[in-house]
Amino acid sequence: MLITSCKKLENDPIYIDLHVHSIYSHDSKMKPETIIKRSKKKGLSGVAITDHNTIQGAIAAESISNDDFIIIIGAEIKTEKGEIIGLFLNDEIKSNDFYSVVDEIKGQGGLIIFPHPFKKGIINQELLVKEVDMIEVLNARIKPEMNKKASLLAEKFRLPITAGSDAHTLFEIGMVRNQLPSGELDIEIIKKNLLGGSCIPFGKESSFHVRMLSRGMGRYNRDGVPGIISSIYKSI
Repeated sequence: MLITSCKKLENDPIYIDLHVHSIYSHDSKMKPETIIKRSKKKGLSGVAITDHNTIQGAIAAESISNDDFIIIIGAEIKTEKGEIIGLFLNDEIKSNDFYSVVDEIKGQGGLIIFPHPFKKGIINQELLVKEVDMIEVLNARIKPEMNKKASLLAEKFRLPITAGSDAHTLFEIGMVRNQLPSGELDIEIIKKNLLGGSCIPFGKESSFHVRMLSRGMGRYNRDGVPGIISSIYKSI
């Protein structure tokens, strides 16, 4: 059962969704203030806003967030080898070359998540995984078998694991989430717990129809009616 309030007692764990897209992504219509409001209703203590190739959505959300809700500044960067997520960023990532992006994230003191590593278009998972800090093993927008492969990859390389809704619509926020140990809503503590493997992902993947609807809405936002047609075709 999901918690229904973001109020946290001293010994309560905290719950964070580490993969959310705002209106600053080309395929999402969610405003930062709406994401915060919805996340609190879903019982989250915070979110990482990881827009495509920009930190502007996360910065906008951080500027209006209160002390009872944490915003982790992130971005999902598209490289020639697939997408990677940088968390705890301060500046925009300027490169799109995989290894240069890794260097930029690490140069800012950020952490790197390998999201949905078996999604189509990602090449040489076992080579790339050596460069990241954590693997997303539970993504709500992909098939369960892909998440299972990601779990086995994390186990093989003994890397910390995370979950992310990959939300592009309000109903997806918090569908999967990360349970972290009790403590203050402090960026450095959260960062330490994630890197130390104290994160417990839980939740479940969306149904096929929800995944198709979400992808269709995202593609419509980006490409109009042809995008919906393309999404349906790829989902069959």
